[in-house]
Amino acid sequence: ADRSPGNAAPGAYLMRVICFLAALAAAWTAFAQTPAVRLKLSDATALALRNHPQIQAAQAESSAEGRRITETKAAYYPTVDGEVTGSGANHLARIGAGFLSDSSLFNRFGDGVEINQLISDFGRTSSLVAQSKLLAASSAKAVEATRYDILLRVNQAYYSALRAQALVKVATETVSARQLSASQIGALAQNKLKSDLDVKFADVILAQANLLMLRSQNAVKSAFAELTRAMGDQRGATYELTDEPLPPSPAPDAETLVVQALQTRPELAGLRLDHEAALKFVAAERDLKRPVASFIGEAGYMPYIDQITLPRVIPGEYAGAAVNLQIPIFNGHLFTARRQEAEDRATAADLRVRDLEESVARDVRTAWASAQSSYQALDVTAQFLREATQALDLAKGRFDLGLSDIVALTQAQLNLTEAEIENLNAKYDYQSLYAALQYSTGALR
Repeated sequence: ADRSPGNAAPGAYLMRVICFLAALAAAWTAFAQTPAVRLKLSDATALALRNHPQIQAAQAESSAEGRRITETKAAYYPTVDGEVTGSGANHLARIGAGFLSDSSLFNRFGDGVEINQLISDFGRTSSLVAQSKLLAASSAKAVEATRYDILLRVNQAYYSALRAQALVKVATETVSARQLSASQIGALAQNKLKSDLDVKFADVILAQANLLMLRSQNAVKSAFAELTRAMGDQRGATYELTDEPLPPSPAPDAETLVVQALQTRPELAGLRLDHEAALKFVAAERDLKRPVASFIGEAGYMPYIDQITLPRVIPGEYAGAAVNLQIPIFNGHLFTARRQEAEDRATAADLRVRDLEESVARDVRTAWASAQSSYQALDVTAQFLREATQALDLAKGRFDLGLSDIVALTQAQLNLTEAEIENLNAKYDYQSLYAALQYSTGALR
């Protein structure tokens, strides 16, 4: 045999490639089989409320809105400025052009303090402070509304993941049962007790079960990704979820829930606060036409006065105070336009409140009807599952005795799989829809 390196190299290279791919597959399997994280719904909601960036962003916005209260209240306090001035001029010169003139220009250097204090603007500042407080309260309600949105997303993602995991279990059991049935029919066909057509039918429904398995496994991965996002995390993870008990039946009447929602929904409360803030701003803009009384005082010392350009007839220390009353007379209808703009915005805010009230009432009635229907479907799907199980037992018995063909058996198997899926969907649909109903009424926790 030819044992030259040129002939031996391809086989060795192929072996190395095979070993490398086997090692890579083993590493990928070890990486993919990461330990599942045990998770309950309460844990998921706690993580979301602590970590989700939307909640943190809303809290930052609320904190920023709260700073405006201090900014608006600053008008109540005096402003104190330190001043340092130096000047130079030609001897005995006067300002010749302009609206104002100084009695004398001279070389000097001085420092002092100026104090300005608002005495009264006849209610405008108090209206602005009240507006800023209402806007801060509205922003706090926006934080609460964001928390509600995240809670609903976590609940729905959690129940979707539970549904997907349960569907994988159903698919696994279905594949196992149909594999056993296909093997039995194949053995009977080899002994000429069943036809090849029976074998083909068994293979078809086994392939359907395998397809259901693939789709359910993909649904689990998608559900875990959505749950991770709902909790405000970006790391991929697999979870071992704890099943939640079924909630109670919905309230018998939707109208009591509508009344509750109109009182407790945080985004509705926030819009009402926005409307009240708009009314306060209307009052503030109306007060622009009122006088503004203020106090100004100055005091300081001039350590240097040029004795050549100006004899020292000016004392080095100086102090003075004045009270000024500014009365608006005419400014091109500016204040009137600002007041009318504020009134229009207040009207728009009021209409937004009414529009949201109508939307909330509709959402509650819709969520209640969906939850009521889903609750009733629990008994229907449970009965469907019982009857499909009994029908499969009967069909299998008749098929084993040769009293029916493979079509009746496969149809019974398909009906059982459909009944199991519908029963799972009914359970997790109701849990998700009940959470949506709680959200619509402002009672989701």
